[in-house]
Amino acid sequence: MPIPVTCPGCLARFSVSDKFAGKQGPCPKCKQVITVPDKSQEVVIHAPESSGPKDSTGRPVLKPIRRIEFDPSTLQIALASSVAVVCLIGAIVLRMMAQSPPTWVLVLAAIALAYPLASMGYTFFKDDELGGYIGKERWIRLGICAAVFAGTWGLYTLLAYYFGNRTLADIETLQMAIFLALMFGLGVAVSVGACELEVGQSFLHYAIYFVATLLLALIAGVELAQPLSSQSKTDAYGIPTKPGAVQLPSPKQSKGEQAPTQQP
Repeated sequence: MPIPVTCPGCLARFSVSDKFAGKQGPCPKCKQVITVPDKSQEVVIHAPESSGPKDSTGRPVLKPIRRIEFDPSTLQIALASSVAVVCLIGAIVLRMMAQSPPTWVLVLAAIALAYPLASMGYTFFKDDELGGYIGKERWIRLGICAAVFAGTWGLYTLLAYYFGNRTLADIETLQMAIFLALMFGLGVAVSVGACELEVGQSFLHYAIYFVATLLLALIAGVELAQPLSSQSKTDAYGIPTKPGAVQLPSPKQSKGEQAPTQQP
């Protein structure tokens, strides 16, 4: 085995055969006489010994834990992309038809997009050092997030109905700001609790879902509030006359209250 040698005079480095170990000879560069190191001067670095339990042969019993990263399969990516494309095409078709989308279509789109967007956001914002959740636990935690994310739009509609808005297009700017604050508060809370993300990361986690569904609703022509729609008109009975205004369930009339009559 060749022996590495460094000349103390010119600092030239070269190797000599191990048969010259312990002998003297001139440096091939500066001709200074140097002594080739022998085996007694060899430095051997030993690997650290394991402090855990060992078997009868002296080998460690415990094995190091290997972190398993979540890697979405081609099928999962294809399904998520298909859902997004179908929702986008549907929104464009509804806009071209210039008709108010049925409530069940809006509910179905909000639910269909919830899990793919929640999964994509968690994959992007999770802490790489911790590794994140995988397998069944990932499905359960992200399923909870997806259910709450989709439910925030239901909360938006219920609040609008509670405050007496006959259509979503009747929601004023201040009401919309309050509703959105409650939606984001609920979305951030479930993201922190279920996915254990930081508050800022949880805000962006929910924002991905909110912005995507909001853009699809605007593309479809859904008038969600006065700042996001043209001035929607209603007749004497509060029924929207503009196709994009989604009508909320009419509250029951109190006793003795009559519907307004239309003047000829």
